[in-house]
Amino acid sequence: MHRLRLTSALCWLTLATGFVPVLAQPGEEGVRRLQGSWTAIKAERDGKPADDVVGHRLSFNGGRFQIQAKDGTSIYAGTVRVNPSAKPAAIDFEHTEGTDKGKTWKGIYALEGNTLTICDNAPNLEKGRPSSFEAKSGSGYALIIFVRAKG
Repeated sequence: MHRLRLTSALCWLTLATGFVPVLAQPGEEGVRRLQGSWTAIKAERDGKPADDVVGHRLSFNGGRFQIQAKDGTSIYAGTVRVNPSAKPAAIDFEHTEGTDKGKTWKGIYALEGNTLTICDNAPNLEKGRPSSFEAKSGSGYALIIFVRAKG
């Protein structure tokens, strides 16, 4: 009965004002938990250490992301979508600027305290979303461990 009243009230609100209420999307809570800056402390790409990635900063602000090199130069930016209900949790980086503009990295993530682990197909976009946190030789995946940046 309460659900019917709420649905009816939303319909009247929509009809009377033209305002369409926005209900929380499943990934919004996941994106909220990622907000802020993260520093890469360990990285592996296709079975080899990716020391060039260590020190990069990944920042989330609303539904947007930015990756900066160690010197602060922006190297990637765009929108981010997450599905924390997926097993493992899914993350997509949709590039809106930079060298990967128009491309999407598909990955998985795990957030434990102040540690964020991401595995994605950035090295080889032809590969699908990874199903485990591994970047073995020939996999086409990158595995990066971040810690929440202070300040």
